[in-house]
Amino acid sequence: MKKSAPYRDLPEQGGLSPRHALDILEIRARETQSYLAQRTDAGDAVLQYLAEHGAPATRAAVAANVAAPAAVNRFLAEDDDENVRVELAVKIARLMPGLDAQHSAHIIALTIETLEFLATDSATRVRAVLAEEIKHLTNVPRDIVLALARDLEQIVAMPVLEYSPLLSDADLIEIIACGQVREVLVAVARRRPLSENVSACLVQSLDVPAVAALLVNPDAKIRKETLERVVSEAEEIESWQLPLALRADLSARAIRRIAGFVGAAIIERLAARHDLAPATRTHLNRQLRLRLEEKTDAVEAAAAAAGNVAKAKAGHSLNGNFVEDAALAGHRESVILALAELALVPAANVRRILASGRAKPLVALVWRAKLSMRVAFKIQTFVMKLPGHALLPARDGVGFPLTPEEMNRQLSCFDIQELPR
Repeated sequence: MKKSAPYRDLPEQGGLSPRHALDILEIRARETQSYLAQRTDAGDAVLQYLAEHGAPATRAAVAANVAAPAAVNRFLAEDDDENVRVELAVKIARLMPGLDAQHSAHIIALTIETLEFLATDSATRVRAVLAEEIKHLTNVPRDIVLALARDLEQIVAMPVLEYSPLLSDADLIEIIACGQVREVLVAVARRRPLSENVSACLVQSLDVPAVAALLVNPDAKIRKETLERVVSEAEEIESWQLPLALRADLSARAIRRIAGFVGAAIIERLAARHDLAPATRTHLNRQLRLRLEEKTDAVEAAAAAAGNVAKAKAGHSLNGNFVEDAALAGHRESVILALAELALVPAANVRRILASGRAKPLVALVWRAKLSMRVAFKIQTFVMKLPGHALLPARDGVGFPLTPEEMNRQLSCFDIQELPR
């Protein structure tokens, strides 16, 4: 017969050494503990002993064992091993729907206490597993759900924010008002259903991904005035335009306004709606013809701008004078391509900055391109066409009004990383 560890090193003849005897004893004890820890009929006393004296793998098996008594579960909630607490979190959450009047008040209290302890666990993974498991439950204490919803780790907060039926509109509005990170707000925006009040609060935050998620949520109720605000902002926020156009609750007025600033492809989607009045359909067809003509003109202008920038670069004249002249002439595409080349950033990022209507990121971009504040002011005035109160003038007439740290921070908002020193 083939020998297996720890027997493989034993001689065919002769006695058993003390070392091998201890190895066998340890392995057999471990195997026995693992076997008993998984048995639902092992008995409370055995499971209690294994929870207190077993190896980490054994304690994890006890934590996963649905037959473990409530006192053992509470004991394991303070186990040093994170894997043990993860197994316990999964089990306790799955036991909650069956926790009813058939159980004693003591068992219910211990189980709730275990759940509360896990909800404040120091390990993010434990809290995240618990949040995922209880996100749909209605019979867990509301305080626990609120604690998880307010957790600073988004992986913990997002499941309950998106799904938990125990969160009220007041809870959600408070969380939005606290300025949570965008991923958390997106989770709120995906809730089904979502009330008008919460939708209005999300739009008030002007968080771009969250509002985009709100618009594609068919079960999100959005008031007419809230939708009108989105329409007003969407002219500058491209990622809102298509989901906005696909909303079934658009008024004829909103459809006309959207058609005034979106591209031909989105106008075609609007024109395909079955609920349009004849006058609205005629208006959309007219806008579509205009966009197609503009597209032809834009393609020609882009080609001309690319040629001018390439020629200037080849002639070593792609500099501040080139950009300033292009700005004064209102040649937006030439300014965009020149800044992209000089600042070493994609043209798409430059377009986003110019479309933002904000002076600070534009000033930061010009600084990165190693051009003067004079050039930045010309672009603000003649290309972005900012009103007087929105212009950012030079410091002491010539200098940049922001520190390098501030300018790098402005650029990071547009996915432009700081250049290596």
